[in-house]
Amino acid sequence: MFGGCYTAIITPFKPDGSVDEAGLEKLIEYQIASGAQGVLAVGTTGESPTLTWEEHNHVTEAVCRLVKGHGRAIAGTGSNSTAETLRGTEHAAHAGADTVLLVDPYYNGPSSLEIRREYVSPVAKAFPEIQVIPYVIPGRTGTQLLPEDLAILAEEYPNVQTVKEATGELANMARTRTLCGKNYNILSGDDDKTFDMMTRADIRASGVISVISNAVPKAVQDFTDALQAGDRAKGERMLNALKPLFGMVTVKTQEKTPYGEVTCRARNPLAIKTLMNILGMPAGPCRRPLGKMTRNGLNTVLNVARTIQTESPEVFAPVEAFFKVDIEKRLKDASTLEGLAYTD
Repeated sequence: MFGGCYTAIITPFKPDGSVDEAGLEKLIEYQIASGAQGVLAVGTTGESPTLTWEEHNHVTEAVCRLVKGHGRAIAGTGSNSTAETLRGTEHAAHAGADTVLLVDPYYNGPSSLEIRREYVSPVAKAFPEIQVIPYVIPGRTGTQLLPEDLAILAEEYPNVQTVKEATGELANMARTRTLCGKNYNILSGDDDKTFDMMTRADIRASGVISVISNAVPKAVQDFTDALQAGDRAKGERMLNALKPLFGMVTVKTQEKTPYGEVTCRARNPLAIKTLMNILGMPAGPCRRPLGKMTRNGLNTVLNVARTIQTESPEVFAPVEAFFKVDIEKRLKDASTLEGLAYTD
């Protein structure tokens, strides 16, 4: 049974762009100490598109080594090549992962039928000892594994009983529940949808694979624990505390150019890495083509952090204790913002 908070961990980088191995280990240890149910290595949040497979495998090994015995070790092994996915899953299995996440194949755009038959099924059949989680996120991939094919997979493979759902469509999630049955695991792939997904009787999600839990795993775990226990009142209180953070997974700002105003979307993991840098956690830069926040975007992240610290300081308290930082001081110190935004 999957339930609670699983963190889609960032990959921290050094200023020279190499993987910050010591920082990664510290972040994983923080997740364990904070009670997260598991850690996902090299998902989109971990910048999998810009990691080499050698780096990809190294991050997976670190997660498996440190999480083993403390929670679920999940490896992101999906790609738009089944052969590549099979090789990645084989490595993850040898490294000790108990679960793999398979994002819908991006860009080449197979149909749902093809995703089931030519992608998920070969992995599930080749690695029956590994739990396989399809990751449905059409906004990133341009394709979608449908509830009907999820149901067929669940009937055929005992190790394909969970989906990470990031369609944003509650009706699609309800369809998955209807077709896949009451014991099937639906995990939220969008922090801001988790409350609705876990409280709606026709969806009944059991938890979340979270972005925001990179910074605040205890708060997100407590939030999902309350909802699993049916304590809606506590869940609503925690949702109100966390909502500003949930809203910054993607930061939209209006920016002026010589040719008029445009909308700029700073997509995950840029905003969460920016927040972590402000708080004093190991994160470092993103890899190109991701870059930096605009000044407006940085101000948005900073204002969210200040709001949380003022209104719900308990949310950031574990960060202070584990990383030995003074968040109040950091949020007032302009030097903590240096290099986090474009200056022109």
